[in-house]
Amino acid sequence: MPGTSGGGADGAAPGGASGGADSGAPGRLRRTLTFRDLLVYGLLFIAPMAPVGIFGTLQARSHGAVTVVYLVATVAMACTASSYAQMVRVAPRAGSVYAYARAGLGEGAGFVAGWMAMLDYLLIPAVAYLFSGIALHALVPAVHPWVWTALAVVVTTLLNLAGVRTAARVGFAVLAMEIVVLAVFVVSAVVVLVAHGAPRGWAAPLTGEGGFSVGAVLSAVSVAVLSYLGFDAIASFAEEAGGGPDRVARALLTCLVVAGVLFAVQTYLAALLMPMSAADLAARPAEQGTAFYATVDSAVGRWLRDLVAVSKAVGAAFAALAGQAAAGRLLFAMARDRRLPGAMSKVDAASGAPRRALLGAALVTLVAAVGAARRDDGLDLLSSVVNVGALTAFGLLHASVLGWFWYRGRRGDRGPGRSRAPGVAAGARAGAGAPSVLWHAVVPLLGLAVVIAVVVEASATAQLVGGVWLVAGLVVLAVQYGGRSRAGGVRG
Repeated sequence: MPGTSGGGADGAAPGGASGGADSGAPGRLRRTLTFRDLLVYGLLFIAPMAPVGIFGTLQARSHGAVTVVYLVATVAMACTASSYAQMVRVAPRAGSVYAYARAGLGEGAGFVAGWMAMLDYLLIPAVAYLFSGIALHALVPAVHPWVWTALAVVVTTLLNLAGVRTAARVGFAVLAMEIVVLAVFVVSAVVVLVAHGAPRGWAAPLTGEGGFSVGAVLSAVSVAVLSYLGFDAIASFAEEAGGGPDRVARALLTCLVVAGVLFAVQTYLAALLMPMSAADLAARPAEQGTAFYATVDSAVGRWLRDLVAVSKAVGAAFAALAGQAAAGRLLFAMARDRRLPGAMSKVDAASGAPRRALLGAALVTLVAAVGAARRDDGLDLLSSVVNVGALTAFGLLHASVLGWFWYRGRRGDRGPGRSRAPGVAAGARAGAGAPSVLWHAVVPLLGLAVVIAVVVEASATAQLVGGVWLVAGLVVLAVQYGGRSRAGGVRG
């Protein structure tokens, strides 16, 4: 395993910690993750068959052009991936968008970005755990969903506490299982289509049924982009990746492309096999959530439907594992910078994991997931409030690219009376070269436009919860600034 200095790219111990990168000293993470490990974490969090649950909704919204929806969504999310790739080279630290906003916009914006990302990094795993608990309850009805949900939290938390490499190895096995199941679906679908043909024509998933509608496709894209939430978790492991920030950037972009291809292929085949037209599906909203399963059942057989269901149940728990790991790194990074209780900035000497941050994330997720599992409307309730936090953080990410490459970086990453911007790698400043209009202006602005469009389309409940959480974060930030001002000044 490659041994490096941990912390920032300049080799300094982040947060003033001492000790070598592999020593397990407080505040230091070990660089042990390979490119494959990073890719596993990203794909595991996204889930290779993420479109299964929303396939029917997208098919109905897009008037049958569901594959085009995912192709457009992949291009739209590429803007976000590009901004991550730009900023991970500037601030290669744990905490992801929290670190990037600190560098590009200042400490206040960094805290807001981390605070908003925290909402989803804690709640998205809770949704995944609950989904897993409900699915396992359907297979073993004698055990209540909340028991399965709690068991999933405990098992995956223990794996994360064992260390990032151990969790990555187990995650790789689960990801391989999910991809094998997807491959079985693809082969089965091709066999059926070759034998019986495509009822509505081979181009229908690309052209739509009854004519192509740009408006309908864009409406569906606003939902489809949510399938990609989680690939950004890769950036949270920047201090644990051997090979430096370039490897992290490459893993981010590769993860997005792989996910986009998998999503396009499975939705194309499912749309060809679907016994119901998009118009009929739109008229039956109650059937949209199970449309993929119904299609597999009628076209291939119940055995494949059940196989996909089991794969989704197990995969959901391990998607939560990746989410919990990312949440732990975010809490660790914010605690290291004294934005959260400092106890969460400690790293276990034996496993190299931020044990207390992981336990903190696990506790919050456990309460949310088990509490929801004990309610009849728990899944709908949790599902309705996730995503706005991450989307807000994405917006600040794009703003960070603009802020860093056109302002803070161009002044040599120093302001009047300030030291080098927090968490910025030595020499990572725009003074080394002029900013690119395409990568540092056009792409982040397009990404910001996509984020705004998706937030506008979010449910009223999600917008309300996101707004309340944002206000709470601003109050915490104001209290922290007041305390630091009394203690002797605040760095912006």
